[in-house]
Amino acid sequence: MKIAVTGASGFIGRHVLNTLLSEKSEIFAITRDGKKLANLDKRINVVELNTNDSDLNFFEKTGSPDVLIHLAWNGLPNYKSLHHFETELPMQYSFLKSMIDGGLSSLLVTGTCFEYGMQSGPISADMPTKPNNPYGYAKDALRKQLEFLKSTKQFNLTWARLFYMYGEGQPSTSLFPKLKEAVLRGDDVFNMSGGEQLRDYLPVSDVARNIVQLAIAQSDAGPINICSGNPISVRRLVEQWISENNWNIKLNLGHFPYPDYEPMAFWGL
Repeated sequence: MKIAVTGASGFIGRHVLNTLLSEKSEIFAITRDGKKLANLDKRINVVELNTNDSDLNFFEKTGSPDVLIHLAWNGLPNYKSLHHFETELPMQYSFLKSMIDGGLSSLLVTGTCFEYGMQSGPISADMPTKPNNPYGYAKDALRKQLEFLKSTKQFNLTWARLFYMYGEGQPSTSLFPKLKEAVLRGDDVFNMSGGEQLRDYLPVSDVARNIVQLAIAQSDAGPINICSGNPISVRRLVEQWISENNWNIKLNLGHFPYPDYEPMAFWGL
């Protein structure tokens, strides 16, 4: 089986590649800058490619894969930028349609829990989507476009909605890296929100494993939540990280306001 991965040099992408190494597959890592993947395992084929280009041969250039794991998305973590639907959405659809026109038979795309908008409590994958920020809207629109495309093209589509995650290689703007950086600086306190919001967190290694299992199944699964199903408060999670790492730092709760683009309590099912 040939499996191509876009966004291969990103946080999730690197973990997906490592997970794929345990599968009997030929792996193609798609990236704009091959230098970012210079130290990869030699069993992985690095393909330098800009999906923004107007190209009708994307399928062949990515190794004519049986499966595409599509992780790439630009402009994060600025969820409110209009770039997501003005620029990113049409580019994403054009690239994926080119892959399917070229012969791709199975596609897994990562969506986002932000597609559910401000709905609270337990969130199942069959609930209606109500995105309330440009990023969630653009992701949801891409899914709908691909579902319309299925009426004219035959391919398997799995839409894997991601919730929250943490782990090695996470961007410095995320909660865990910020906490670790504060500890390494020797800060006495860590500034954060009140921490009472309930979220669904998974280690990125678990997320990658779920993505790979769904991809190699080559099924027409539609929307699926990749989540723990267990809500945890952000405060409790941070305290857990501090305890597990024997860090000596106190929390300055309430320093930052709660985000206005997500509900106080929601988790996946």
